[in-house]
Amino acid sequence: MTAVDLPAVPRVLIAEADPWSRDLLKQVLLNVRCDARLDVCADGQQAATLLREKTYDLILADWELAGVDGLSLLRSVRQQRRSPTLPFILLSSRNDSASVREALPLAPTAYLTHPLNMENLTQRLQDLLLNEGESVYCEIPALAPGMTLPAFLERRREVSDGAPLRVDVKTAVQRSLGPEGLDLQQLEDQVRMDPQITAVLIAAANTAGYHGTPVQTLHAALNKLVPGQSMNLILGLALKHNVVLGDPGLLAYAERHWQLSEDSAEYARRLARMLELDHQRCYSACILHRLGDLALLRCLEDWRQAGGALDDEAIGEALDTFGAAYGSALRTRWRLPLELRQLIAATYSLEGGVYSREALVVNLATQMARLTEHEGPQELAGSKTARLLKVGLSELMRVRKI
Repeated sequence: MTAVDLPAVPRVLIAEADPWSRDLLKQVLLNVRCDARLDVCADGQQAATLLREKTYDLILADWELAGVDGLSLLRSVRQQRRSPTLPFILLSSRNDSASVREALPLAPTAYLTHPLNMENLTQRLQDLLLNEGESVYCEIPALAPGMTLPAFLERRREVSDGAPLRVDVKTAVQRSLGPEGLDLQQLEDQVRMDPQITAVLIAAANTAGYHGTPVQTLHAALNKLVPGQSMNLILGLALKHNVVLGDPGLLAYAERHWQLSEDSAEYARRLARMLELDHQRCYSACILHRLGDLALLRCLEDWRQAGGALDDEAIGEALDTFGAAYGSALRTRWRLPLELRQLIAATYSLEGGVYSREALVVNLATQMARLTEHEGPQELAGSKTARLLKVGLSELMRVRKI
């Protein structure tokens, strides 16, 4: 089947159990055909139901689906003897010859193994969904009549895609690729100051497909995920809408939040090392503590592009009203470990009467990062947090000057 056989707007089914792989497939596909009508599901039984109810122009399904596996879905589709043959891309973690031989008689359009080769996948989708030389442009929908900025932001809070990217992901990945493949330490050095990348990789490493101790740091996430998957997740972020802010005013706000995150994370790392605590965990909590504010700025870019008015007063009011709520919603929806969420909360305030030393570190580090150019560490040396950590002015001066 060629692209010319497709309707003007193709309907596509994506069936993938892993939420981050599912999101990646969705982004790659929409990057090829932004107008595609997508149905996305996480299990084979739901996919089978959708196949009975609707007519699709393309299916992408993972072999390892729960309930009804992807191979069974492919078998069911081929038994319908549709003409022309319905394109069906079978995805799998199985790359052994026996599995390939089992699938080939059912004539999948492509058999792709995890971690996916994104260039190969993109090319396959272009061949199936576009005619040669064709491209599709999708206009940004205008705001609904009477829509206010608070109402818009409230609706977007639970579905926000997260923060804009600080790092050029393509450059970061290219610099991390060597003769022996992806250098994880080099990749970590390239992306560790980016809150969005850090959050996504930690979240992906804690999905149901992975077991053991909860992952709370970028270093642990990179070492738990398959290198190719980490690379795909990072590159896939660049495909999302408004992942790079275009409004200079919003970008200026983002730069301040990024710098605050990085400064507090660096102070936390130094303090934790000095006190022989888990410096990577403290770094992660601080680099993520402004994720909600950054996600909100990205949604404000959506508002502006849809025709909404925006000025400094509106931006400041939106950050004050919704920033913390956006961060909490993202950390919960992405299922970041409870221990990490609690440590992030400590960057803002210390509640209760008993605090871990790591919580004290991140709280003090964020206080240091918020000091103005006219203030010095002496402003914090007598604080409750410093006293509990038994850290004096000389130690704070060392942390700030290193």
